[in-house]
Amino acid sequence: MTSLTHRLANKVGIITASGSGMGRAGAILFASEGARVLVVDANKDAADKTVEMIRASGGQAQVSAGDLCDEAYSRDIVEEAVKHFGRLDFVWNHVGHPGPAGLEEVSTSDLDLALNLNLRSVLFTTAAALPVLRKGGGGNILFTASTSGLEGSKYSPVYSAAKFGVIGMARSLAKAHAAENIRVNVICPGATNTPMLRTFVRRPGQEGDLPGDIEKLVTQRSSLSPMGRAAEPVEIARAALFLVSDDASYVTGVALAVDGGATA
Repeated sequence: MTSLTHRLANKVGIITASGSGMGRAGAILFASEGARVLVVDANKDAADKTVEMIRASGGQAQVSAGDLCDEAYSRDIVEEAVKHFGRLDFVWNHVGHPGPAGLEEVSTSDLDLALNLNLRSVLFTTAAALPVLRKGGGGNILFTASTSGLEGSKYSPVYSAAKFGVIGMARSLAKAHAAENIRVNVICPGATNTPMLRTFVRRPGQEGDLPGDIEKLVTQRSSLSPMGRAAEPVEIARAALFLVSDDASYVTGVALAVDGGATA
């Protein structure tokens, strides 16, 4: 039976975009469950802070700072994790970007950035991780999508398209690699109390906007959840922990909504 307090004992993993928000909460939680974590973020200071928090609680982590839009870097973080820790057991592809609002004014550069971070970079990281996980006898790949990857987003069509793509890729990989003991799943957060939520609630054209006070707007949007509030980052991290741990040993190809019932 898996220990309730050390569900990732002796495991090594990568968590991208773990310098803040859900990624940071996940890195801290996973480390508290025994994992050694490569904390990846474009912001080195933020990544350093996450590692500092992990080490202060007795956990083990290393920093990797770089731009995941760079294909080589997206792949190299796999080798970096193995170099630091000697193995690899899981990858949480958490990196994402809200993308542009609407389509009529979208620029090529905005489109490319959104697709690169939401879809292209995670594809390359996963491609690099698969042979390493296979050699080690299996492991876990987790993607962060969104409820906008389960149902269309009225205000963020590019983001929604990318996240639908993430779910489709993950489900394909789950079937392709199940026999190799590699599980592939997706976590789909709803409104979560992170900086990205503050981007989404400011999309033009949303009814009931409260101009000039972003926090009131966040509260208003969050209250639309059946639970009447947004998730906290650690609540997403706990669901991610389940999917990566052996508690989910027969779960693969799942896109798990963690949204307080919003898509029920």
